[in-house]
Amino acid sequence: MIRSRWAGGPGRLVPARRLVLAAAAAAALIPVIAGCEAGTNAPTLQFHPPTDSATQNAGAIAIRNVFVLGAPLGRNLTAGSSASVFLALINDGAPDTLVKITAPGTATSVTLPAGGIPVVAGDPVYYSGPLPRVVLHGLTRPVLSGSDITLLLTFQYAGQVRMEVPVMPRALQYATLAPPPVAASPAAASPAAATPSPGANAATSATPSPSAS
Repeated sequence: MIRSRWAGGPGRLVPARRLVLAAAAAAALIPVIAGCEAGTNAPTLQFHPPTDSATQNAGAIAIRNVFVLGAPLGRNLTAGSSASVFLALINDGAPDTLVKITAPGTATSVTLPAGGIPVVAGDPVYYSGPLPRVVLHGLTRPVLSGSDITLLLTFQYAGQVRMEVPVMPRALQYATLAPPPVAASPAAASPAAATPSPGANAATSATPSPSAS
């Protein structure tokens, strides 16, 4: 499914991602506006939150529904953390492979499935979650929901494509998507770090000296 990046009528284009932050409040008003005669199953009572994503083409490959999953509402992704990336790839030409993604100015590295992401005609790739298959690691700055970040996608044959990708808050239709797992720190994972050595116990449990009486 191709998602629109804009909402609103002619002469009133509004970035759809801005509507996500106010969607919950708008949904609460729908029953009041619709009126009781519409019935509980009327289409006007069914909330359809706005969506937003980046789209681009790399030769015969359509790159669709690309976005970064941000933090929950009211929070931002912090520097040093990771972020999930979701996307779809549809190829109408010769076989190709997405071999590399970088996020200049945002992340120190980006991981893909081992061997890259093959894209062949008639076999679309839908990395739509809930678990991420593409992850930004080592964010070099705080990443705000509602902002854009630059991704460079490199294909084996189609070459490199630059995209401005939105950061969507982990709320509403994005609430079921998963952030990257948090790796355990080496200190927490090491039994030696958790269990004091006998020498350490002796040092912290000194025998009291006799009283000078």
